[in-house]
Amino acid sequence: MNDMTSINAAYVFEPAPIPALPVAGSQALFPVHRIYCVGRNFADHAIEMGHDPNKEPPFFFQKNPDTLVLQGHDFPYPPETRDVHHEVELVVALKSGGDNIPLDKALDCVYGYAVGLDMTRRDLQGEAKKLGRPWETGKAFENSAPCGPVHPVAEVGHPTSGAVWLKVNGEIRQSGDLNQMIWKVPEMISYLSRLFTLKAGDLVFAGTPAGVGAIVRGDEMLAHVDGVDELAFKVV
Repeated sequence: MNDMTSINAAYVFEPAPIPALPVAGSQALFPVHRIYCVGRNFADHAIEMGHDPNKEPPFFFQKNPDTLVLQGHDFPYPPETRDVHHEVELVVALKSGGDNIPLDKALDCVYGYAVGLDMTRRDLQGEAKKLGRPWETGKAFENSAPCGPVHPVAEVGHPTSGAVWLKVNGEIRQSGDLNQMIWKVPEMISYLSRLFTLKAGDLVFAGTPAGVGAIVRGDEMLAHVDGVDELAFKVV
């Protein structure tokens, strides 16, 4: 700990509240530390994005914790874009972490699961890709991570199969199954812990099936993961 925090020091302004997700069925809150997202973790989505799913190890990008949008809130259409896409995902919520976590110990770190969306300014992401630049403008903008309540493992277990889908205005846009994930939850956690020190409060967005596409203001969205939950919101 920095010595400055051990004396009678005061913040120069009030710190922001800790981002948190509700825990389903209780008054408890799950404090969020970091948000990691795995890219192209469904083969059909990798193909629709122009990539060969058999040629690459997992890769990750981050969103900021304060980009979360909770159940019951709208998604504001972001600025500086004309092409915002939806990506429905299983979200893994960690209760512990560490470095170099063995594969057979990875699920011990999981507190629970939720339904989330990796909202993407696809045009800005595309520009960044062409220029070899980071993806933050396309992926880590305000309100880019709608996410439902966390359901503890004691309630839902560790889902390994089941439908993942997204409806826009009542019509299916994305549809897949958790068993189609290239990198399974234990593999993601173990691999990610070689790159970062994972901690309690970390979220891992586990990838999206094919069918990603643009949304517009007024769209009603419903995301679903079998055995976990549904998440509904409106684009405003």
